Amino acid sequence: MKAIGTTRPLPVSDPRSLQDLEVPEPEYGAHDLLVEVQAISVNPVDVKVRASAQPEAGRPRILGWDAVGRVRAVGSQVQGFQPGDRVFYAGQIDRPGSNAQLQAVDARIVAHAPQKLDDEDAVALPLTSLTAWETTLFDRLRVDDAVPGAANALLVIGGAGGVGSITVQLARALTGLTVIATASRPETVEWVKKMGAHHVVDHRQPLAPQVAALGIGAPAFVFSTTHTDRYVGDIVELIAPQGRIALIDDPAALDVMPLKRKSLSLHWELMFTRPLFGTADIQRQQEILREVARLADAGTIVTTRTGSLGTINAANLRKAHALLESGKAIGKTTLAGFD
Repeated sequence: MKAIGTTRPLPVSDPRSLQDLEVPEPEYGAHDLLVEVQAISVNPVDVKVRASAQPEAGRPRILGWDAVGRVRAVGSQVQGFQPGDRVFYAGQIDRPGSNAQLQAVDARIVAHAPQKLDDEDAVALPLTSLTAWETTLFDRLRVDDAVPGAANALLVIGGAGGVGSITVQLARALTGLTVIATASRPETVEWVKKMGAHHVVDHRQPLAPQVAALGIGAPAFVFSTTHTDRYVGDIVELIAPQGRIALIDDPAALDVMPLKRKSLSLHWELMFTRPLFGTADIQRQQEILREVARLADAGTIVTTRTGSLGTINAANLRKAHALLESGKAIGKTTLAGFD
């Protein structure tokens, strides 16, 4: 089957960083679905793995952590799916990814795709929605549990990215939070407002005075999607005592001592934790994706796709990786179909 993979960490400008390959079809287990991949989207994790992964000798690393496809085969222990079903999912970090014509994926982290979205609009949602839901809303920050004396508000740092875009939407749709998003360019400011942010502040300027100037009080919650080490001082200053902070990026170092004075809690989210460790609540990801599909079909949330780069091949994937590395991406970029 066709696949796109990497055999060694290289800059995206090198044509060998991602290559078109022919690889054997994957085997699937009792809890798996075998899925014919029809569309994918690209996330920062793709870039990080490509730039650092050391594939096993003679075995390329197949990336990709978002897919929409059709079920070709169903494992013996799987319930609720049958061949021909259209599904979407984010996969898991320790198995071959969706940059291939066929992918084996644990059925417990898969759901039926939104019926009213086409493949590329739907594939923009899985990984970012899972991250937003687990981190920002209910599983980590527990936004339904009020912080005494704090403004019922959420600051999203990096509001125009894939995760930030869906976080703003879900927070508006499912909570009573006042949503503040950061953006710095006219096009990103416009985008986060379109996603539903009540307020927009500029992350190129000190955040604390801008949030204070909104006059809503000190926010209970902060979700940092990028450059957390750069913003941690501002976060500690602007957040309410006993507030909750979540992050998803990978700063080389993070000084958490300033959190102590306000008794702040820190929640570090990796969307892949449940499938990576086979946690007792692994099926929670299927439940979240079902709800995301329902919200999309109801028109309560919209796709965060802002562009398509064409068919799924190495050249187009290198373009997608380069766009993410530029720091100028808005929302999600997708690809569909194989040559």
